[in-house]
Amino acid sequence: MRGAVILFVVAFHSVMAYLGFLGSSAFSFDEPPYSWRAFPMIDSHRWFGLDIFCAWQDVYLMSLFFFLSALFTWPSLARKGIRQFLSDRLLRLGAPFVFGLVVVMPLALYPVYRLTAADPGLIAYARRYLALPFWPDGPMWFLWQLFALTLVAAGLRRFAPRVVAFLAGLSSRAIADPGRYLIGLAAVCALAYVPLALAFTPFQWADYGPFSMQLSRPLLYAVYYFAGLGIGASGLERGLLASEGRLARRWSVWFACALGSFLAWMGFSALAMSYATQWLLQLGADVSFAVAGASGCLFMTAVFLRFAAKRSQAFGYLSRNAFGLYIFHYIFVVWLQYSLLGLALFAVVKATIVFAGSVILALAATAVLRLSGFGSLLIGERPRGFWPLKGKSGLEASQPALGRANWPH
Repeated sequence: MRGAVILFVVAFHSVMAYLGFLGSSAFSFDEPPYSWRAFPMIDSHRWFGLDIFCAWQDVYLMSLFFFLSALFTWPSLARKGIRQFLSDRLLRLGAPFVFGLVVVMPLALYPVYRLTAADPGLIAYARRYLALPFWPDGPMWFLWQLFALTLVAAGLRRFAPRVVAFLAGLSSRAIADPGRYLIGLAAVCALAYVPLALAFTPFQWADYGPFSMQLSRPLLYAVYYFAGLGIGASGLERGLLASEGRLARRWSVWFACALGSFLAWMGFSALAMSYATQWLLQLGADVSFAVAGASGCLFMTAVFLRFAAKRSQAFGYLSRNAFGLYIFHYIFVVWLQYSLLGLALFAVVKATIVFAGSVILALAATAVLRLSGFGSLLIGERPRGFWPLKGKSGLEASQPALGRANWPH
């Protein structure tokens, strides 16, 4: 599942230049509102079907990331202790975050600058880049928000472990009635998301130096993180994620819930944009967004529990390299989109080229970094040879990303 989800992230960014609703010209690099942060490239070839794909991914994908990231946190806290755990997490998340800010984003955004620059030179780019009123972090925002939630988890371990025990109990009971769990999760998500979405709109971002956040979603992501924390504390096979549980067996039901709530969100959103003064329509869009996100996360989880329970070398390889793919893919996505601007190809063809090329090049960059100790730290691993594998079981020795590296920690 982790290997597939990282491919969805790369695909999401790969198609952003080919969305039908975008305007006809590129966004200026140094003029507010700096919309290139969301759409760095705008191609003249578009297809509306890609808009639907991006909308669906936007509903659930990053929430699923926080959910997956928390599954092994509580066992890791118990095994390592709070101090060692936080030290490891700071290294795993802090080093890639700084590397992303200092190296990845300046490399990725140079073609964005060239699109509207009077002087396309590197020195002029450096001056414009440093003159921005914020520090572009691109996809790296996920890392600092994840670390912030990790600090909260450590605090719960120290001062309020019964809170996580309560969440674990909910997960354990959900094995018998995942539908009730979905209703509860959707309700909590709505409470966390709707007030902020109404106050700040669903799309507004805020920047504080190198830290950025989508103002409507920090509490929403926290809900999914703590949901994953509770499931991990209860044991993956003893709760909602039991491989033979009702969640897996009734995947088609969760698909119907995810599809229906997604269509409801699209309908409310379209009406809200047409009738801007109708706040009830916006409320409906926000509530349906929360429900669609919860349904989408459970549907994707159910599908992988039902159909992907066997080992796969290809997806195992993607899983082991997921953190590297996340860090590096944005460079290659933007540069490949830039290189294809002048070609007369269908939007789907261009998006496919960008996706495939970005995956291959990001995997290559990850493999190169793994050769050095510092590079291994950047992709969420300890330097080769750090862990003594003697005496470990085959599963534990072959999958450091589960128990030790605790991707993407």
